[in-house]
Parts: sequence; C-alpha cells; structure tokens
Amino acid sequence: MDPLGARSQFVEVQTLSTWERQPDPEGEETEKEYTDSLVSQEAFPSPFPYREDINRKIVLYNGDVALLNCTAIVNTSNETLTDKNPISESILLHAGPELRDELLKLNGCRTGEAKMTKGFNLAARFIIHTVGPKYKAKYRTAAESSLYSCYRNVMQLAKEQAMASVAFCVVSTTKRGYALEDATHIAFRTVRRFLENHGKSIEMVVFAVTDMEEPTYRKLLPLYYPRSDEEERASLPLIPADIGNSEGEPVVPERQIRIAEKPGNLEDDCEEETLDSDLGQVGNHAFARMEGDVDKQRKLILQGQLSDATIHKQHQRNYNRWLCRARAEDLSDIAALKALYQTGVDMCGRTVMVLVGRNIPVTLIDMEKALLYFIHVMDHITVKEYAMVYFHTLTGEHNRLDSEFLKKLNEIVDAKFKKNLRAFYFVHPSFRSKVSTWFFTRFSVSGMKEKVHHVETLQQLFTSILPEQIDIPPFVLEYDARVNGAYHPAHSPSL
Repeated sequence: MDPLGARSQFVEVQTLSTWERQPDPEGEETEKEYTDSLVSQEAFPSPFPYREDINRKIVLYNGDVALLNCTAIVNTSNETLTDKNPISESILLHAGPELRDELLKLNGCRTGEAKMTKGFNLAARFIIHTVGPKYKAKYRTAAESSLYSCYRNVMQLAKEQAMASVAFCVVSTTKRGYALEDATHIAFRTVRRFLENHGKSIEMVVFAVTDMEEPTYRKLLPLYYPRSDEEERASLPLIPADIGNSEGEPVVPERQIRIAEKPGNLEDDCEEETLDSDLGQVGNHAFARMEGDVDKQRKLILQGQLSDATIHKQHQRNYNRWLCRARAEDLSDIAALKALYQTGVDMCGRTVMVLVGRNIPVTLIDMEKALLYFIHVMDHITVKEYAMVYFHTLTGEHNRLDSEFLKKLNEIVDAKFKKNLRAFYFVHPSFRSKVSTWFFTRFSVSGMKEKVHHVETLQQLFTSILPEQIDIPPFVLEYDARVNGAYHPAHSPSL
C-alpha cells in the first residue's frame, strides 16, 4: 500500500487519452503522398473504415502494463507460465507471491490459449495469461494462426467474463523470434474485428508498449483504426493484402474448399479470380447444398433404416450450426449472470466446470441464449475429460431447468460433451431434485446415471475436488456451514 499522501504508482486507464483524441502530426503529409496513387476510393473501399465508436475504445499507452488499473491485463509467457521476460517479471513483482502459487495450479498453458487468474496486489482485477508462438519461417502459417488465437482468446475471455477493459502487452516476445511489425498487424486486425463483431460490452482496449515498440504501433494503428475519412484514404495503400477473414483469422487459400459447377472442366482463367470470389461460391453450388429429402430422412430415422454414420453426420451438422450461432451472437448478458464458469481441476487432473443454479433466473432470461452460451463456453472444454459441479443450493421455482430444456440440450450437444464428462456432482440436492434426476438419467439420457453423484455436504465434495481448486459462491459456503457445520480438512476416500 502506498504511504499516506504519496502518489499511487498505478495508472487509471480512464485518464489516458484514447486513440480518437490523439493528433496525427503526419496526417497532411501522408494524405498528399498517397492520394495520387488511389484511382478511386469508391472503387476500393477500405476493409477497416473510419469508426469513431471503435476508436474511442482504443488506447496506446507507453508504460508498464502491470501498473494499469483496468479490469484485466495480459501477461505473455511460455507453456509452463514461468517465462522470465520483463513483462512477466514486472507482473509477478507487483502482484505478489500469491500469483506464483496460483500459476502452478493452472498446469501450464498451450500456445494460443488464454487462462485467467486474479490480479492479487495489482490494480487490475484479473490477469489473462497467454502463450505466443515461436516463429520459424518454415511454419509461418502455424505461427500466424497461433498468434491470432492469443488475441482472439483473450478478447473472448474478456467478453465472457463481462470485463469493461483489457490491457494488452506485446504478446510475442523478442526471444520467440516474431517480427514486431508482422505481429502488430495480426494484433490490430484481430482486436478490430472482435470489437466490430462481438465487442459491444467491452469499453476499452489498451495497447501497452515500450519506447522501442511505440513507433511501430503508431505507424500501423491508422491502418486499422483510421481517425478520419482522410486518414482512412491515406492508409488504404499500406494495408497488407492478407487481412484474414471476417474475424481477422489468417486465411490459407490452398485449404479453401472449391467446388466447380463442372468439376471436369478446368479453365485457365480461373486462376485470375479473387479469393473473395472463391469464398463467396463455397456452399452456394447445388452439389454443395445437396442434403437429400429432409422429410424422407426423418421418416427413415423413425423406421430405423438410416445408418449410424448418417445419423451421426446429421447430428454433427446440426451441432455445428448451433456452435456457429453461439460464436456470432452477443451473449454478454448471459455471461454476466456468472452461472457457468471454469475453475481448477479434480483429484484426477480433469478440468472442473461450475454451474450455479441460483444464478439462472429461468423465467426472466432467453433460455435459447442460455443454451447458446453453454455450447460456446463448453465446446473447447469438452474435447478432453472434465467434471461438472452443480450447486443446487437455495434454488427456487424460478431457477429450475425443466425437463424439456434438458432434453433439447442433450439432443443438440456434440457426442464429446457426454463421452468426456467423467463426473457430475449434484451439490445440496432436494428430495424432488433427486427424483427428477433419477427419472431423467434413467429414461432420457443413456450412460449418465453412473456419472451423477448427489453430494450432501461440501466436505463430501472436497474428497474429489480440493477446496483450493474450486471457486464456491459465498452463499453456498454460508449455507453449508449453517446446515452441515464448519468444514474441517480430513483425508477421505474419493467419491
């Protein structure tokens, strides 16, 4: 804590000047230099047009990201989260020893992923840790995709956790070999596309840089965040040819699906078509759309005449449609309920997801959006084994998920959701919920009955998940202490 009367070392992001308000000292000169090279601005519209509302959210800050007072700051590290780079060391220094202990519980972080911890002694409430790629020219495409994933996953996490502001350091450190300018292009376009498509709830994004990095950031910011129509026109010739897809993700032309009207007729002039033209045709040809008679297929399903492979393919196609919707829709209002979140790991090292029944106001929210949010959050969790803890504590009629909703969820989700769920801990169940669960797992969902464990006390839960590995809502702790008595650590056999 700062001495009484001393000036705080932390910097309030709200006091920083946004990109929109920062002057462009070279604006007039740049405009004259490039105006002549544009034949027609109307013929070549910028892929990153002037957007005052987005520019108001962008801040370029020369200084230590660890000192920023915002909702979350970003730490760039290695796969074991032990990298000794200036950014990580400053964050560890200011956050205190508790952060180092917390990082050990995360069990590392893969390249391109993002994981979150508390901010501890920092002014920032959270720290989002991500791992940038090691750059090798031979694997340039993989490095670009991984770096895109770093920025995208940080932004996605910020949105899901209803964060108002997030401050990025330069994610790819020098010793990882990624050229600063190349990395900056990916950073700017990824953040820009996310703010355009999904960033309504995010109020501020700060790019924290050093003296060495600032010139590059200042040079490239106008390309992706022009501050006027004039700057947009002047920047257009400088925008790289490769700007990724609609989300900013790198596009590999060789991997695009191309279905010709006449596959056997290859014409030379096909090579002159633009990539946009190619992508516009994907899925629009009659062959690509061919799915057969839907009514006939449903009849065959009822008669049991469709093969398992065909049924699986149809189910996968349906799930992918839901997943695409989930990724495209603004679900920040559902995220703000804090009803579903990732915590630590169980005794077997499996990821633990928490569902808080009391935080789901079934009668007040759009349950289809809740379903989309569940799919969006759980899709990447369910690729490997996981456990789920459901707190039924103090739920009322307005919190209860009806059987029709649960059946719909079961019908939609991918097979990996059920296959990789190893345990479902139903905490503080009522008699009614036990009966409902028995009927549902017995007659509606095969293979689930053996995975459900009714847990009467937190002490019983802690035999499978250590207390420090699960974030339990305060009202659950208070209820359990009142009904079951204070928790006393003891070694008991697992559930």
